[in-house]
Amino acid sequence: MLYGIYQSAGGLLANQYRMEVLANNLANADTAGFKRDLTVMRERLPEAREASAGFGASDPRLAGMTGGSFVAPTVTLFEQGPIETTGRPLDVALVGDGFFRVQADGGERYTRDGQFVVDESGALVTAAGFHPVLDESGVPIVVPAEARDALRIGADGQIRSGELSLGQLGIVDFEDRAPLRKTGQNLYETLGPAPEPVAQAALRVGAVEKSSVDTVHAMVSMIEVSRAYEFNATLVSLADATLGRAVNDVGRFR
Repeated sequence: MLYGIYQSAGGLLANQYRMEVLANNLANADTAGFKRDLTVMRERLPEAREASAGFGASDPRLAGMTGGSFVAPTVTLFEQGPIETTGRPLDVALVGDGFFRVQADGGERYTRDGQFVVDESGALVTAAGFHPVLDESGVPIVVPAEARDALRIGADGQIRSGELSLGQLGIVDFEDRAPLRKTGQNLYETLGPAPEPVAQAALRVGAVEKSSVDTVHAMVSMIEVSRAYEFNATLVSLADATLGRAVNDVGRFR
């Protein structure tokens, strides 16, 4: 009976986490370059079946039962988002692989958001967060005052003003994206090997990559998770009521 309460409580926690991830995806449905997260669920094994267990369960019958739900590490799906034309000369969308290099307080970070602006100091920065954009050598790109009016980004990633070249966008990619972690403000950091430069990145100038979140699919998933949460809450209440009857009525002397 208590075992059932533990399993249902585990289901409540797992579905609460799933709801939080889905809510974050929906909140970023209009965030340029955002990549949706996917929660992965797996079976929690009873202690007797865990590889690290040194002893069996209190009741051998429990060893043949499931241990309930368990949340595995969340996965970020780096699928291509739709491309939207903006016509702005400092908007650029990555088509296919690659990340823009930017500077943040914690060091170098990476983003798919190609909406750039020039700040008051002349630095090329991200429109969301105002993080300095880095060139292929890892140096912030600075635009002289006299070159700002005719500033544009070419399809080859070159930043130009008229015939003057001001630098090359730093675009990199990772052989394995699993060590990438979101750090907020639509940025990623790597917990693994350093990235490699992309020699010929596919760019769309005057356009941005939209979020990869499918709002309809996310809403349907939220309804499913909400029902699963309510079902587990009901099971906890039923198990608690049954336990109360067992304590108060079954052992009562008549």
